[in-house]
Formats: sequence, structure tokens, C-alpha cells
Amino acid sequence: MSDPLEAIHLLEDKLKTLLSNYDFLKEENQVLLQNNAKLQVLLQEKEQELSKKQEEFKLLKIAKTIEGSSENTRETKLKINTLVREIDKCIALLNS
Repeated sequence: MSDPLEAIHLLEDKLKTLLSNYDFLKEENQVLLQNNAKLQVLLQEKEQELSKKQEEFKLLKIAKTIEGSSENTRETKLKINTLVREIDKCIALLNS
């Protein structure tokens, strides 16, 4: 390292390597950010689908109870009472 020119060349090589690594990591970060965004969208879609399926399941349980099944009758009565209260509130809002 006694030769300043040799030290400059070594520094240039290290700087080129560093810049190359920076560019690679920058591109990799972009790819990962895009993948993350896609996965976030997919997660939201799956959460919405799950929510819909849960609502369908609730409705199916209510339909089965109304159909004559003795299972979950308490839940069905509570749900019907809740729906009646909501309808009463809507009527009250319409009348005022």
C-alpha cells in the first residue's frame, strides 16, 4: 500500500463493488415491495371471502333452525329479536 495509485485503484474497485451491491439490493427491494403489495391485496380478498362465508354460515344456521332443527334455537331467537329491533329503529327514523 505504499503506492498511492495502487490504493486509489483498490478504493475504486471497492466502490464499484459497493455500488453494484447497492443496485442489486435496490432492485431486490423493489421486487419484494411489489410482492408484498400483491400479498396484501390477496390477503384482503381472502379476508372478504372469509367474512362472506361466515355470514353465509350464520344465515344457514338460522335457516336450519327455522326449518325445524332444535339446534341453535336460542341463537336464532336472539338474531330475530335483533333484526326486529333494527327494523323498529328504521321505522322510528322514517317516522321522525
